[in-house]
Amino acid sequence: MYSKVYSGTWEGIEGILIQVETDISNGLPVFDMIGYLSSEVKEAKERVRTALKNQGFLLPPRRITVNLAPAHMRKSGTMYDVAIAVSVLIAGRYLEELQQPILFIGEVGLDGSINGVQGVLPVILKAKEEDLSICFVPKENQKEADLVKDICCIGVSTLDEIVSILNRWSKEDNYYEMIDYFREKRNEESDCFDFEKTHMQGTRSRKNKESEQHLDFADIRGQKLVKRALEIAVSGHHNILLSGSPGSGKSALAKRVPSIMPELTYEEQLEITKIYSVSGKLTDTGTLITKRPYRAPHHSISMAALIGGGRNAEPGEISLAHKSVLFLDELPEFKRDILDMMRQPLEDRQVTVARNKRVHTYPADFMLVAAMNPCPCGYFPNRQKCSCTDRMRKKYQDRLSGPLLDRIDMLVSVMPVSMKMIRADSKEEGSYVIQKRVERTRAIQRRRYEEESFCVNAHLNEQGIEKYCRLDEKEKDWLEQLIDKNEMSYRSYVRILKLARTIADMEESEQIKERHLIEAVMLRMGLQEE
Repeated sequence: MYSKVYSGTWEGIEGILIQVETDISNGLPVFDMIGYLSSEVKEAKERVRTALKNQGFLLPPRRITVNLAPAHMRKSGTMYDVAIAVSVLIAGRYLEELQQPILFIGEVGLDGSINGVQGVLPVILKAKEEDLSICFVPKENQKEADLVKDICCIGVSTLDEIVSILNRWSKEDNYYEMIDYFREKRNEESDCFDFEKTHMQGTRSRKNKESEQHLDFADIRGQKLVKRALEIAVSGHHNILLSGSPGSGKSALAKRVPSIMPELTYEEQLEITKIYSVSGKLTDTGTLITKRPYRAPHHSISMAALIGGGRNAEPGEISLAHKSVLFLDELPEFKRDILDMMRQPLEDRQVTVARNKRVHTYPADFMLVAAMNPCPCGYFPNRQKCSCTDRMRKKYQDRLSGPLLDRIDMLVSVMPVSMKMIRADSKEEGSYVIQKRVERTRAIQRRRYEEESFCVNAHLNEQGIEKYCRLDEKEKDWLEQLIDKNEMSYRSYVRILKLARTIADMEESEQIKERHLIEAVMLRMGLQEE
């Protein structure tokens, strides 16, 4: 007898449906699995065979053939186990033939239990797109699956539970009753099925959040110029490098950058959650990620962990920081070849890796915030503490390649704060106030670029620079002379214009003025002035 059910996998962060076909026919008793399978998928036949036996289902001594289609795509992972088991049960006539396509996801234990897997969210989204109305998922992935509206996701713990449910509603007319029953049951157990309610809970007003915010710019004394630079960086989504001695507050400032970024939209929340789903990094609650993530990998990180890839391709830190902040502390301590691999993602806002004849594309639209010391000991220009020679300083800074620095819009020096400033009673501006200004500036950019493929100044292309960053003759001559005098690259020229466009937007000025260019140049050439 022949049967077919659906399972799924993902490529990048997009789901793919997999057909699981089973044929049981006369012949020598053998269990064959085909379809370009990795070793862990091939092992599924032993997991499924043993699980079915321990659940009371004895397979007939006949030839069993299981095919995972499409056959040209390599399958890996354990999320096909449940679909294989159900397909075998239908072909073996332990279950009625399904009257409509149903998706099954999960790993099977030898006792018949169903264990959670990663990557459930993109697969469920794909199932909805393909008009599947019922999905069986592991109980521990239930909340993650329920983030998708208009599809019935049934959380199960054992194979026997699936058999009981399908046998109860085996006729086509009863599938609709099954959907209504489980939706009502799920709503009684938890309100997570109602995405709109979950979304509203996750995006409460910032005023209510302010009291819960542990990291706030109000905690940082002084550093007005650096705070101004960070506000400009966030307003235009510009990359920034902070240079200063140990203890000057570089890391503390970087940690607070997400607190002044605009609230995530629903589309951004869903995209970030998909990335964390395929990475297996969703929290135990499995709910939608509503806060911008903050990623700060150590400088000993490998290339695959930072960029993405590995034996089984997974998103790297640059993708886990999508729509938020990637903080690289002690930037010169990172391996140069690893840093240079970020050059393409910084430009394209995505990264592509190829593994096992499959190409995985992960989004990587992150804001890079980096920090470094001005010299090997870290205390230049304080000659009482610093004994580094000019040659040592140059060698230290030369660890960063020119092409990488060209892709960092702002180079800002962070000076230590005096004890007098630390002890001052003056109230510092909080993150909530700064965030509102950032949101106003971002709104100006969204309106300006509503017909473009980008929505922030940092993403302006050459045509956008020509169209939206026009200068009067006076400003144009001044900037060209500066570029020629300092032998700056064309990319630096473009970065200055983008920064000036953001500064002008913060003042709600349609025209870029000379004062905007001067501040942009100062922010761009921060390290070169030392």
